[in-house]
This record gives sequence, structure tokens and C-alpha cells, in this order.
Amino acid sequence: MEIKTDSFEIATRGHTDILDVTPQVRKCLADCGFTEGSLTVFVSGSTAGITSIEYEPGLLKDLPAAFETFAPTGVTYHHDATWGDGNGSAHVRAAMLGPSFTAPFQGGKLILGTWQQIVLIDFDNRPRQRSIIVQLLGR
Repeated sequence: MEIKTDSFEIATRGHTDILDVTPQVRKCLADCGFTEGSLTVFVSGSTAGITSIEYEPGLLKDLPAAFETFAPTGVTYHHDATWGDGNGSAHVRAAMLGPSFTAPFQGGKLILGTWQQIVLIDFDNRPRQRSIIVQLLGR
């Protein structure tokens, strides 16, 4: 097995912006030349996360509503008192979601469910330019 690392940049709007990064991840896989193994998609930063969902309009509304329930905006967080940047909820949400997602691939293709996409969710309270790292272990 060999390890290869690739990356790409993506602009976000913040405020629980959900972006399908599956096409970019598939390109990283195609470019590396591996046919079998696993890959990890990682977002650098403490106010965003990576997961998989069915990327459809209903979930694009349901997920932000769910995050608002367990880590609401407009509430005072201790982080905000420390840094004064007003993004305490973004840090809590990102910590709960996690910064990475791992998926297998075979025959040079990601093994995802029919309706499963890999998404970046940016929780920060402002637009950001995010670095996404894709690390591939394969042959």
C-alpha cells in the first residue's frame, strides 16, 4: 500500500453552508491512479466539518435546523468571551460533527451509497476559503 495526499480549495458562505465535495474527491481519486484502498477527506480548521448525507433540498434545511437545536446561534458561549469573535456555536458544531470522513474505493471508484455524497459543512459566522485535504491509501 502507498499513501498519496491531494487537496483543493473551496469558498463557503459560512452560517452552516453545506457543499457537496464528492466531485472534487472523485477527481483526487482519479488523479492518484489507485484502484483499491481507502481515502480520508479532512477539512483544516475548527469551525467546519465533513460528513456524508443525501444531498437533497430537504436535508439541506433539516441539518441546519438540527444544529440550531443543539448548538444555537445567538447564545453566549465562553469561547466568545475569550476571543470576541461570536463564533462559539461554530466551534461546538464542528467539534460534534468532526473534521473528516473516510470511504473505501475499489476499481478506481468510491464505494458510496446511491444517494450518499460527501459534504463540507462550514459553521463559521462569515464566508471562508477552506482547504480540503484528501489522503489516499491504496494500490
